[in-house]
Amino acid sequence: MEDMIQMDRAMSTQQDIKIRANGVQVYYGENHAIKDVSVEIQDKTVTAFIGPSGCGKSTFLRCINRMNDTIDICRVTGDIRIDDEDIYDPRVDPVQLRAKVGMVFQKPNPFPKSIYDNVAYGPKIHGLAASKADLDEIVEKALRRGAIWDEVKDRLHAPGTGLSGGQQQRLCIARAIATEPEVLLMDEPCSALDPIATAQVEELIDELRQNYSVVIVTHSMQQAARVSQRTAFFHLGNLVEYADTDKIFTNPEDPRTESYISGRIG
Repeated sequence: MEDMIQMDRAMSTQQDIKIRANGVQVYYGENHAIKDVSVEIQDKTVTAFIGPSGCGKSTFLRCINRMNDTIDICRVTGDIRIDDEDIYDPRVDPVQLRAKVGMVFQKPNPFPKSIYDNVAYGPKIHGLAASKADLDEIVEKALRRGAIWDEVKDRLHAPGTGLSGGQQQRLCIARAIATEPEVLLMDEPCSALDPIATAQVEELIDELRQNYSVVIVTHSMQQAARVSQRTAFFHLGNLVEYADTDKIFTNPEDPRTESYISGRIG
């Protein structure tokens, strides 16, 4: 009986894996930025990447939606799969992949368009709306999920750039989820925000994990502890340790993790 319970647990854990990376190496010219990283990222979970500046956490994040393809001197080897599909297979269209894997950047970057058009842009180019009514519905749903609908519903045709920093970042999150992605990548999404806006975005991240696999790069260990269930610690291009967030912060196995958490390195 005990064996069956263990098997069930193992199977359910396997089924919950959204992203599998195996032996990933990243080179910028001669610089070996990511060294043999293997990791399994669960669905409906917030996974935090932490580590000192320049340790490779953002570089690895950018591998998951092939953003590194846009850098001429960058070369990625190894295997990354989402739902067991090799995302670096030559038949995979990076544009379609990025509809499935949304990205929110460090600095809020709304398009110089109206609030409505910011959110409608992705669904339009991916042909997700058959009519104006469909598009209206998608925009409202995304703005609600981005926890900003009530603040902007009466000024949808005002420029997105006219919002406050925290509102702009929630607009960018709404824009990223308007194409119904399955994975949401966030590269230090709160580093340009004040504490109140940061708290609003953190609350939103917690809600988003009901529908998405969320991966967040953060320089703030407190933020990682608050928002994530799993944490990966990167150092000098290596994935040093990956475990439940509580374990990483209270009982890390690697002395380098312990040194970083306690402030001795970084």
